[in-house]
Amino acid sequence: MTNVLGQWMLSSIALLLTSFLVPGFRIISFGHALIAAIVIGVLNLGIRPVLLFLTLPINILTLGFFTFFINAIILKMAAWMLSGFVIHSWFSALIGAIILSLVNLALYLLLG
Repeated sequence: MTNVLGQWMLSSIALLLTSFLVPGFRIISFGHALIAAIVIGVLNLGIRPVLLFLTLPINILTLGFFTFFINAIILKMAAWMLSGFVIHSWFSALIGAIILSLVNLALYLLLG
């Protein structure tokens, strides 16, 4: 149980850090980041596998880099659903997906 809460907190912190680094990627508060992390997690569980399966050929051709576009789609969907989370453009969503992946990786390596 504490592992899930820790991952939730790290994901929320990663979202906040990404909002500071990427122009056009905004989260109003830490509370909104907590809610956004839950919504993104639910979308990753439900919709992401379907998108990965449907785009498998192009994902293979791009050696997996198309996954960042799928992550951007998930981020845009979450921003569309939430009022305290705003992504202004698809370019911001794509850069946000890349930076969010790197920030998540760095946080998990630093904190375990």
